[in-house]
Order: sequence, then structure tokens, then C-alpha cells
Amino acid sequence: MPKNVLAVSLVSSLLLFAGCGEKAAQQKPALPSVTVAPVERKEIVEQDEFTGRIEPIEWVEVRPRVSGYLQEVRFQSGQLVKKGDVLFVIDPRWHQATFDQRQAELEQAKVRLENTKREADRTTLLLTNKAISIEESDARQSRYNEAKAALLAAQAALESAKLDLEYTQVRAPIEGRVSRALLTEGNYVSGQAGGASLLTTIVSVDPVYVYADLDENSLLKFNNVARAKKLQTDGDGKIPIELQLADETDFPHKGYIESFDNRLDANTGSILLRAVFPNPDGRIVPGLFARIRVPLSERYPALLVEERAIGTDQAQKFVLTLTPSNTVAYASVKLGPEVAGKRIIRSGLSGSEEVVVNGLQHVRPGMPVVPQQEMASQDSRNLAKR
Repeated sequence: MPKNVLAVSLVSSLLLFAGCGEKAAQQKPALPSVTVAPVERKEIVEQDEFTGRIEPIEWVEVRPRVSGYLQEVRFQSGQLVKKGDVLFVIDPRWHQATFDQRQAELEQAKVRLENTKREADRTTLLLTNKAISIEESDARQSRYNEAKAALLAAQAALESAKLDLEYTQVRAPIEGRVSRALLTEGNYVSGQAGGASLLTTIVSVDPVYVYADLDENSLLKFNNVARAKKLQTDGDGKIPIELQLADETDFPHKGYIESFDNRLDANTGSILLRAVFPNPDGRIVPGLFARIRVPLSERYPALLVEERAIGTDQAQKFVLTLTPSNTVAYASVKLGPEVAGKRIIRSGLSGSEEVVVNGLQHVRPGMPVVPQQEMASQDSRNLAKR
């Protein structure tokens, strides 16, 4: 190849590479994109969550009051029963026979009383005519008094036999959900006091109790606010709380605090709280565990940010805020509890800022960014309705 052609080719190549270098030098790296959201201002009540145990308000062991053989079972296991419903029938024939006998004895006592009364009524006239002795007069009056007492005894025996006959129908003493039949037809049951056979159990369904253990710090917070009369109450002066079952994402059940125990348990450092929850549909089943929310503050305006907007710098919590020049700034914050998926900010923000909620790991303070507004979440809309 001629030298002049080679020289031209080298010069062209150098010019081409130089042009590419200038273009690369002119291209700047793209600014990172972040999602920002404004700090929310909401009226809230701080609440803490505790694990609760659901128990029935009433719980009854159904036992017979008379002995005999079971003739009939009139319920299905797990059935809702009303007070007075017949659950079991004990063979009534023996008790019916005893009732008939006592009724006949009562009639005999009535006839005996009538006879002795007639004799006693004639005593005065016969004694005046000296037809009978004083001893005979006293004897007639004594027989009349004995007949009156015998009539009262016969009436009492008849009432007892009537009760025994009625007790052959074992009825539900309360309204609620009945368990299974522990003894079935044909079995002999005892109605002796202290040794009566257990037939089944019934638990009340609506309302129910919920028991929970509150730690010492939560109790002190609650008492301070309650003593200052700043806790929200319903129309009856009761403190409302909320309940969540294991398969629920929200706290849809509303109840109220019924009482606290009278002392703190020294072994656990907690005190027992009892709450009442209406349960008209029977969804809250006694024996289940649940989560309850207990108010621990008065209602006040608070600043809230999403949990994912909060970063950790050693022991310090911080958020990144957006400046008017679209750069991010570091803001140290002090956190409060969680409310509806957001965290309360005790200090460090004024409430007018926008904070980075997505892309926190890819930016640092002072870095310019491309901000994008976050769409309002369902949690935010729910919080706004509170």
C-alpha cells in the first residue's frame, strides 16, 4: 500500500476515535428515579395490640336432678339452644307412678281431715251433754290436729313428686351452644346430689369475654390517660376496643373494656384485662385466640410516614426528604408506634415535607433525583376515614 494512502487512513481513524470520545464525554449519567409521598397529618389514637383468649360469659354443666334411664336425646351436637329447651328425656314411668301414689295419699289425707273435723265440731255439744268424757274430747281434738298436719305432709310429698316428674325432662338452663351428648339413650344416669351424671355442656355465645394480659408499661400509659379523663368513650361511658381473628386482616369486631384485675401478676409482670364483644353471628368462638387493640392515648394530630420510607443509620432512624431543587436531604427522626401500616413521627419533621418511599437504597443525601408521586394506597384511604 502506498505511504500516502496509509497516512490518510491513520488520520481518519484518529479523527473518528476523537469524535466518539467527545460524544461520550458529553453524555451524563441518568438521574436516579425515586417515589415520594407527602407526610400525612391525621387525628389518631395510639393503640397497642395484645393477644387475647376468648371465653364464654356463661358456661354450664348439664346434669340430671333425678335418676333413671335415658329415653331420648333431643339435640344435635353443636346446636344453638334456647333457655328451657328439652335436651334429654329420662324414662318418666316410675316417677309418674310415684306422683300418682302421692296424689292418692293426698286425697286420703283430705278425707281423714274431714272426718276428724266433724268429730271435733261435735265435741263441745257432746261434752256439754256429758255424752263423752273430757279425755275423749281431747283425743278427738288431737286426731283433728294430726289430720291437718298429715294433709300438709301429703301436699309437700305431692309437690316433690311433681318436681321429680318434671325433672325427667332435662332442659337447657341457659341460651347458647350445646356440646355433644356424653351419654346416649339407654344409659342409666344418676341424679344424686354431688354425684350426678354429666350429660353435656352449654356455653353462651353472645356476647363473649376476651381476656388479655397487659404489661406494666401499657397499664401505666392507660391509667395516666384514663385518670386525666382523656380516653374516648362511647355513649354509655365505656372504652371501646377492637378485635381481630387469625383469618382477618383488619380489626372488624368492636367491643369495650369491662374490667381489670385488682393486682399485677408478680410472675409475669402483667395484669389481666377483660373485654366484652357482641357476637350476634357466632363468628367469635369461645376458645379461640385473637388480637385486640387497646387505646393508650388521647386523640391528637400526628405526622405519619410509610414504614418503607424509614432507614436505619446505626442506632439512628432517618428519612430522606425532597428539597425544592429536587435533591434529597437527610432528616433524623424519632419514631412512635405503627398506625394502619404507617409510623408516627414524634420529631424531626414539620409535616410539610415529601419523603422518599421507594428507591431509598439507591440515593444519598445531596444527590439530585427524578421524583415521582406515589398513588394513594388503600391503607391511606382507610386511615383518612378514621
